[in-house]
Amino acid sequence: MPENGSQTWIFTGSLENFQINRERGFDVLGFKERRRRQAESMRPGDEIIFYVTGVQEFGGIVRVASEMFEDRTPIWPQGKKKHPEDYPWRVDTEPVLICDEESFLSAQEIVGDLEHASKWPAEHWHLAFQGQLRTISEADARLLHERLAESGAAVAAPAS
Repeated sequence: MPENGSQTWIFTGSLENFQINRERGFDVLGFKERRRRQAESMRPGDEIIFYVTGVQEFGGIVRVASEMFEDRTPIWPQGKKKHPEDYPWRVDTEPVLICDEESFLSAQEIVGDLEHASKWPAEHWHLAFQGQLRTISEADARLLHERLAESGAAVAAPAS
């Protein structure tokens, strides 16, 4: 769990980007251009929980290890939009709990227990996870920590 005063964030991204983060050892995360203010408010000790779109599952947790910095070096696919994203607002991270794809935590199974999702009608729960980044309550963070650990997420060794 994050330290006192730290926040927990939900980070929504594709399975492809999750896999790229895994290959890199979850060393850095990048946020879209319009997420600068949120990225600036992240502090070392905050935790970020991955919500993987498409499969609608939670894939793991990382801890923020730096203040936000700007870096436009391509890491993640930028898609075929008119204005491709380079995810310029970044933070260094370290893995906390990471699931293999077969042990991801189904969002549909837990959504009824999350305070964050209660803001939307039950049949439209997936709207709670649209947009790249949002903070959640301590109670939701605790529940997701517990359920991810139970799902078979590997506890990452502390960075040395």
